[in-house]
Amino acid sequence: MTTFLWITQSCLALMFMTGGGMKVFKSKQKLLEFSPGFARMPIVVPRLVGVLEILGAVGIIVPTLTNIYPQLTNAAAVGLALTLIGAAIYHIKRNEYKTIPFMSVLFVMAVAVAFLR
Repeated sequence: MTTFLWITQSCLALMFMTGGGMKVFKSKQKLLEFSPGFARMPIVVPRLVGVLEILGAVGIIVPTLTNIYPQLTNAAAVGLALTLIGAAIYHIKRNEYKTIPFMSVLFVMAVAVAFLR
């Protein structure tokens, strides 16, 4: 079970670090090329979401790895699950249904870490 959780946590961290890093560090033009939906909102919104995703990615690995406040891993997993719910709502409103299955898998992974860790 521990190996399964570490693999799950690592996959989540990788996905959210990548996505969050893109939202934080890409220029506004590159970000709009990737996701035109960001044009309708102030640039601070995707930047803030990106920072939260990066913090969640760190939080899902570091506390358990260092054994310093390991319960923070559960909190990070819940936060990432809530982020995925928000992302699903955003994509459904924009009729972007292709992303929902992938986000559903990530959601299940985050919930599994939250309850099993």
